[in-house]
Amino acid sequence: QVQLVESGGGWVQAGGSLRLSCTISGGTFGNYAMGWFRQAPGKERKFVAGISRSGGIKDYADSVKGRFTCSRDNAKITVYLQMNSLKAEDTAVYYCAARFTWLATTTAGDYDAWGQGTQVTVSS
Repeated sequence: QVQLVESGGGWVQAGGSLRLSCTISGGTFGNYAMGWFRQAPGKERKFVAGISRSGGIKDYADSVKGRFTCSRDNAKITVYLQMNSLKAEDTAVYYCAARFTWLATTTAGDYDAWGQGTQVTVSS
């Protein structure tokens, strides 16, 4: 059974940066496209970024384009989300997700496994 564990969340002032990491166990990392989603209190879970198996194809939500960068290191079995120029509206629980196929998608229901989430709080 595939398990994902996120880390790197925390508190930061607006304009600051954080880097989230997500490692996978119980599966072959290179077989999975990976996605990042976030969920703010009282709101639905939303797509943030996705990366293909090879790392060559990436997609971002419009709200984070130019500020967030998703990358993966298949040798380290880790996917990253570098978040720069953070805003108060980026405050949410961030989840990584794995999809047993080539490409990531923006739809949460397409993913096969999820991490437990990590809290990101941006203070304005």
